[in-house]
Amino acid sequence: MTPPPPAPRALTRRAWLGLSAAVALTAALPARTRAPPARSLAFKHLHTGEQLSVEFFRAGRYQPSALAAIDRLLRDFRTDEVYPIDRSLLDQLSVIHRAVGSDAPFEIISAYRSPATNQMLQRSSAGVASGSLHLQGKAIDIRLADTRTQHLREVAQKLALGGVGYYASSNFVHLDIGRPRHW
Repeated sequence: MTPPPPAPRALTRRAWLGLSAAVALTAALPARTRAPPARSLAFKHLHTGEQLSVEFFRAGRYQPSALAAIDRLLRDFRTDEVYPIDRSLLDQLSVIHRAVGSDAPFEIISAYRSPATNQMLQRSSAGVASGSLHLQGKAIDIRLADTRTQHLREVAQKLALGGVGYYASSNFVHLDIGRPRHW
């Protein structure tokens, strides 16, 4: 026969006050000590047809498998070279997407560019910089199907998170994490 469980002990006044203080202190912690909210992005690559919807930041950490999937999708589609996309660019896209209020995935025109691709584009177009941030995974050319490209540009310029280029005739916006500027 097993003995009966011990009777629950009543909380002493001191224990009760300590528990109450701990609960109050936890509730009073500033928001910055709590884990930042999760961040997700969705993409549709216009040249490859590939799509991706992924949570790339959760519980205060970037998710390595999500970052690898993003790097793969945003590779140089001409050479198939994969390069790490700068996390600040992903954060910028997340902020802009929320600010615009879009439900659509980002349509990708160009993201990472290999040196060979950048040189080829320079020979065929005057608007391609030799030191393009695309070469470093710090720039992307995008649009959103449910948002006027001009509005996307205006929101990005107001946020001033980096460079913003507007290409009305080609219907896309260039974003980068360089110094805030626009053209």
